[in-house]
Amino acid sequence: MIAGSAQSGDSPSKHIFMRNDNVGKYHEPAHYGRYALFLLLSANLLNYADRQVLYAVFPLIKEDFHLTDTALGFLGSAFMICYMVSAPVLGWLGDRMSRVKLGAEGLAVWSIATAGAGMAAGYATLLAARTAVGIGEASFGTVSPGLLADYYGREQRGRILSYFYLAIPVGSAAGYLLGGLLGHAYGWHAAFFWVGVPGLALAIPLWLLHEPERGGGERSAPAENSGKELNYFSLFRNRLCVTNTLAMAAMTFALGGLAQWMPTFLFREHGLNVARANTVFGGITIIAGIAGTLAGGWLGDHFQKKHGSGYLTVSGWGFIAGAPITAYAVATPSLPGCVAAIFFAEFFLFLNTGPLNTVIVNVTRPGMRAMAFAVNIFFIHALGDAVSPTILGWISDLHGLRTALLLTPIMILLAAFFCFIGIRFIEQDSVQAN
Repeated sequence: MIAGSAQSGDSPSKHIFMRNDNVGKYHEPAHYGRYALFLLLSANLLNYADRQVLYAVFPLIKEDFHLTDTALGFLGSAFMICYMVSAPVLGWLGDRMSRVKLGAEGLAVWSIATAGAGMAAGYATLLAARTAVGIGEASFGTVSPGLLADYYGREQRGRILSYFYLAIPVGSAAGYLLGGLLGHAYGWHAAFFWVGVPGLALAIPLWLLHEPERGGGERSAPAENSGKELNYFSLFRNRLCVTNTLAMAAMTFALGGLAQWMPTFLFREHGLNVARANTVFGGITIIAGIAGTLAGGWLGDHFQKKHGSGYLTVSGWGFIAGAPITAYAVATPSLPGCVAAIFFAEFFLFLNTGPLNTVIVNVTRPGMRAMAFAVNIFFIHALGDAVSPTILGWISDLHGLRTALLLTPIMILLAAFFCFIGIRFIEQDSVQAN
């Protein structure tokens, strides 16, 4: 994958951001920021749709290839392993090359790999295709949040990143719905192919997007950071960055496990067919996810204005509220009770999406945000959903899927613990971003 180099010698007039020397801020046409948000959000929607379509057709793949739950879960884990291992390299490139080009190339790669999974003739070829998806998504995932942040000012980031991360519930729901419906009607091969193709068309306008100056939304000029240390080791000295990443890792373990196994849980434990199970779970995810993500962005910005720990406080209490509801969703034998509990559990889990990702942007300097998101991607998946599908599949083989899923509320409580620990370090460690 080759990305175009950033033109560091260009004059300021060639950038979409223009410096006003009287106030030390950067400004851009409002409509172009909205256009960039539209393109990046659309790509992120495909990101999560292509990722989640696999889990929608788990029962069909299991039957076709005669797999154990452990082998089935490893299809998800293999994608995540490749995703997290690729991220540090691509994050380093993202802070030194064109973020727009790198993101567009990633979109093309994962779209081709997803469509290619539809032509897999056996477990090995399907595993290889899903692994390649991880490379493309890591390319986009490391650069897109910092890129989007540079189109907007610091005071808007919680809401803007919440809009961007609406792709998690909406894209995931699209993956479940399309995967379930297409898989039920035409087979799982067709589901992969038709979900993967649209990304190839979107890669072209994304490639042509104007790239903002790094740090363009900051109150001070990016040049002030030029003499500071920009490497991965400096991130580990920021305790707020570390605790925020650990909170997201525990959450990702739980959310990844639920995302991959809950449709199958509804299929096995509550007797729904593949299409119905994915329609129910997808519908819940899109409504609860949109409501929770938007509420988290608004609440995070609101409380952050009152005190510096607003983003972490909102996320921590959201996790505490979500843990017992998640446990009830798994434990209850009632289908209506399970469905209602899944809705509220997902609402409180998605509440943290905008706030915790905004913490990453705000706690790191503009010249190393792609690396910061690369580190975050590596650890939240290495400790989270790169291992949770296989671990939950192994426990399911031994003790049943219901017992396996009861591990998830424990991890949600652990996420809350790290949020509240991180509050202690805000005042001192946030200085490193300036």
